[in-house]
Amino acid sequence: MDFSKYKNILVYIELADAKIAKISLEVLGAAKKIASKTNEELIAVVTGSGVAAAAADALTYGADKVIAVDNADCADFNLDVQTEILAQIAAKYLPSTILLGATQNGKDLAGRLAFRLGTGCVSDAFGVDVDEAGNIVWTCAVYGGAVYTDMVIDSARPQIGSLRSAAFKKNEPVPGKTGEIIQEDVKVSPEIIKVKAVESVKEISETVNLEEAEVIVTGGRGMGSAENYELIKELAKLLGGEVGATRPVTEAGWVPKIHQVGQSGKIVSPKLYIACGVSGAVQHTSGMTGSDYIVAVNNVEEAP
Repeated sequence: MDFSKYKNILVYIELADAKIAKISLEVLGAAKKIASKTNEELIAVVTGSGVAAAAADALTYGADKVIAVDNADCADFNLDVQTEILAQIAAKYLPSTILLGATQNGKDLAGRLAFRLGTGCVSDAFGVDVDEAGNIVWTCAVYGGAVYTDMVIDSARPQIGSLRSAAFKKNEPVPGKTGEIIQEDVKVSPEIIKVKAVESVKEISETVNLEEAEVIVTGGRGMGSAENYELIKELAKLLGGEVGATRPVTEAGWVPKIHQVGQSGKIVSPKLYIACGVSGAVQHTSGMTGSDYIVAVNNVEEAP
């Protein structure tokens, strides 16, 4: 098929408190490597209310151009609104690839956008490359993380994929970097908005930022008891790190679920990951394989 009219890589930028979310910075990093291989431009799409600063930051972190949609309807994430905006932008700019972060919102948006555009979608990829035909090769985990597989979307464009948190390194910022910021006034018909948020309630919980931590000390079921698990907390405090846990530990009530690392918890990539009494099930290891250094403390020699 002739895909010659499709060109450039579009990255959807998620915002957190009007700033670019960490996962979107990581997606920009992955997109930059792809763009260098395909000789395409990297275009970031920033939507929201008052996005000028975020648009400038996107240039700093590697985007060649930014499409900014500054709309009061985008002040809070709405799946109907964001799908319509991205669909219109994709129809106008005809990108070869659209990348999003594999967050709850990002995965919902990616799938819905793929249906709208009549193309394929790959979810939660932790590796990307380019084959000889110019297709993106997406590496994903299947069967609960037990098997890794490569996928391509070779019969439709744009190629759409969401990228796993902590699987890619963000670009080093280039202070003062400039580029074209295109203001798009995308009209969204009220009729397409099926769901509206009537109230937002912020959950009150302890502050745990595993995704940003440079040191994580995780305890598994092998710690034996909640009392022994206190040693994990002590070591994490001494190292200036965060406390991690496996699923059995959180289910036993030794620590809250917010500390859980793994497929059903947080995906992390610290500089140092210390795992104490962790068996190494794929559901856990798939959440921390991006760590720079991994230290396993275990009396079971064959534990992964």
